[in-house]
Amino acid sequence: MDQLSAMRAYRCIVEAGSVTRAAERLGTTHSSVSRQLRQLEEHLGVRLLNRNSRSLTPTEAGQRYYRDSVDILERVDAADRRLGDAAAQPSGRLRLSLPHAVGALELAHWLPGFMQRYPRIELDLSCDDRIVDLVKGGFDMAIRISGPLADSSLVARELAVFERVLVAAPPYVARHGLPRVVEDLAGHRLLAYAGDGRGLILSPQRGEDEEVAFDARLRLDSILSLHAAALAGLGIAAFTWPTVREELAAGRLLRVLPQHRAGRRHYFAIYPNARQLPPKVRALVEYLRAHYASAGAPPRA
Repeated sequence: MDQLSAMRAYRCIVEAGSVTRAAERLGTTHSSVSRQLRQLEEHLGVRLLNRNSRSLTPTEAGQRYYRDSVDILERVDAADRRLGDAAAQPSGRLRLSLPHAVGALELAHWLPGFMQRYPRIELDLSCDDRIVDLVKGGFDMAIRISGPLADSSLVARELAVFERVLVAAPPYVARHGLPRVVEDLAGHRLLAYAGDGRGLILSPQRGEDEEVAFDARLRLDSILSLHAAALAGLGIAAFTWPTVREELAAGRLLRVLPQHRAGRRHYFAIYPNARQLPPKVRALVEYLRAHYASAGAPPRA
């Protein structure tokens, strides 16, 4: 069995939703694709797909193997492209959708370098916290801070995972004091993003203590508004590390309870399925992965 070929067949089955459509996309026969799937499941010793008369859906193991297969195949394809056409320079107009928080608070840290490295790529940026339809909206790619997508017509490539940290402005700390233990938060003003529910959920960096939940006094439906409220000294809030790294370094915000974290957030590059990912999109994805990898992590307590 050619495992890479079987991986490609399996990926295509998941993305196409059927063996027949996968065979059509791959330019081969139904029996050939079915045989590759059967051999792959026998080789792995697990069932990858749940089958019924109308659909094929990945099992839990199949979902993990699909994500790993996509990553491996993209790496293999990238290596082939680099060797085959090292001189190619990505170019063209790239339409990108991104959240307001990334556009307003993080863009300055990576966009100038990207545009300098790829002078032939032209960018159209659209800031919107709603989940846009990439195909209907004419977008090449979106950046989202969320969990993986269930829509098999899209690819969600993880860029980074960041902890959320608790912060407060110096004027707030001067008026209300700095919490030393989790229980102290009960006497403080807590701010939260409305999309996170009622308030803050904290867990320790180390140990096996259970999570502790606190209701927020003020909830806002915009990360930008939450950021402005925290800077204005209205209370304690949680943000991903890249969002407040600059304010923390400048002293405009202070860490609160650094021995605890307020959950993690996954940064994803999302783009439509394509047998050949456009070089301009690939360039931005890899640049962002490198950028966020260099962002590091918040200091431990």
